[in-house]
Amino acid sequence: AAFFCGIVAGEIPASVVYENEQVLAFRDIDPKAPTHILVIPKRHITDIVSLSDQSDDIHIALSKAIRAVADQEELSNGFRVVSNVGVDGGQTVFHLHYHVLGGRELTWPPG
Repeated sequence: AAFFCGIVAGEIPASVVYENEQVLAFRDIDPKAPTHILVIPKRHITDIVSLSDQSDDIHIALSKAIRAVADQEELSNGFRVVSNVGVDGGQTVFHLHYHVLGGRELTWPPG
């Protein structure tokens, strides 16, 4: 949790590609596709399950940020949005984040 909160606070550097009052988006330091951006709420929320208890404004802000990042990164051929939940789901940073992956044809299943 502290890692992404540190990025939000400006204490940990990140390659920011989008920001507004509620949301921050930055490039993943270990990209799994040519475009791999993390979109996070600035307010600490553990995961997408916890997000369901939040007000609609943060849901809308996250969705708009994902769309803005996809437009900005020119992912018009398509992209994938992934949010891991819990250890078995592959979550390693326990601050809600959406992976926006694109820039190539993505395969299924993902892993």
